[in-house]
Amino acid sequence: MATRIDRAQVAVTALRLLNEVGLEGLTLRRIAKELDVQAPALYWHFKNKQELLDEMATEMFRRMGAALSAVDRSDWQVLMAGAAHVIRDSVLGYRDGAKVFSGTRFRGTDYAGPVDGLMETLVDAGFTLPNAARAWFTVQCFTMGHVIEQQSVYPFPGGERDPYYDVAQRAQRLEGHPLTADAGQVFFNDLDTGFETGLRAVIAGIEATLLPAG
Repeated sequence: MATRIDRAQVAVTALRLLNEVGLEGLTLRRIAKELDVQAPALYWHFKNKQELLDEMATEMFRRMGAALSAVDRSDWQVLMAGAAHVIRDSVLGYRDGAKVFSGTRFRGTDYAGPVDGLMETLVDAGFTLPNAARAWFTVQCFTMGHVIEQQSVYPFPGGERDPYYDVAQRAQRLEGHPLTADAGQVFFNDLDTGFETGLRAVIAGIEATLLPAG
């Protein structure tokens, strides 16, 4: 039986279990069993599941930090798109990854370096700092929202589509509502293209509304 564990070890174990049991099935008791300790031992490190999710999200961000720092910064649009892709690709690698990542509170300051780099590039491009912050927050929210929807359609990383989102069956359920039925072809097919199209629209909107005219 393990005698000593730390927060990082628990978070790494939780992320490994996430693909197996999903967010709903991820409990401190299940993690304790995996670590071969008694469940009360985990409460020395985490008062509740939210604190565990905070640590898991922090670990997820640490793992994508190098890729974020390597994104091309020669142009602010390229930087924003590249950073969005890094985050999307990372959270898609975990079952329910976007739900774990969203709404959590990062521990420590590991996130500050990449965010400073983003803000610096945007300010150098002519954004005010408040507008730079709004711009990045908007891109991040779009990215997380899109991944949450994608992970509803494809619950397991690299897995099969949830039968509920079969577009032909959906069209049958929506008989009498042809526009909604046809829209499902866009909503639930070729989600990669949907992300690219939406991201371009978001970045164009940012340029139009948040970047002062030169």
